[in-house]
Amino acid sequence: MVGSLQAPLFVPADRPERFAKAAASDADAIILDLEDAVPATEKDSARANLVTDFTDNPVIVRINAVGTAFHDADIEALKRLGVAAVMVPKAEATADIALLWSALDGEVPVIALIESAIGLANARTLASLEGVVRLAFGSIDYCADLGCAHEREVLLPVRTELVLASKLAGIAAPIDGVTANLSDPDQTFSDTVHAKDLGMTGKLCIHPKQVAEVRRAFAPSETEVEWARRVLASGDGAVSIDGAMVDEPVRMRARAILATLPEKTA
Repeated sequence: MVGSLQAPLFVPADRPERFAKAAASDADAIILDLEDAVPATEKDSARANLVTDFTDNPVIVRINAVGTAFHDADIEALKRLGVAAVMVPKAEATADIALLWSALDGEVPVIALIESAIGLANARTLASLEGVVRLAFGSIDYCADLGCAHEREVLLPVRTELVLASKLAGIAAPIDGVTANLSDPDQTFSDTVHAKDLGMTGKLCIHPKQVAEVRRAFAPSETEVEWARRVLASGDGAVSIDGAMVDEPVRMRARAILATLPEKTA
């Protein structure tokens, strides 16, 4: 379930009046945020607001990081909820993830949010841990940690490493970080296409209006669908389509494209 998410949407857990609005969007999961979006003075009330019955879609909770004054209480709150996954910010130490997995009785899948140099260095190990079903990229925090620019060319090696780490661990491809600019839908779309081209299969959203652009970017175009159908209709062995060689690796790509379509249109 969590492995197939494309457009999960953050909602501050101290704003319960926004839960239903978020659920009414086309987001395929809601992330109730106890961490960065919630002031320290509101952590307790945010934790008390945690529910899952406002939507039929998966509900994920982003807890506060290990070592903060709020982490242990967050874990206790999760024990009474049937959440789809827990998102761990600033994931770095394998022991911390292991303790969390154990504390939740090995029943709550973990999304490890990579937001630091140490987290990136340990990404392959973190991705292979029991309970970790997905990596996600906290690109803004990562840039703050390294003092680097939040630019595509700067972050290209990081996104590539997260894709590789996920593949080597045999888990779903990672979820890209947020687009902070809420006023430009084209940037959200473009950022998502860039992430998709690198092998990522999801993108974190921070506003309902970003969801449609993320969904649109991950959906195959009519041209891609038509190409994929022609490839799979070409038979076996090596053939030429539009002057390009088609063999089994190309057919694998075609199958992957058609697999993203609704069942009746595939």
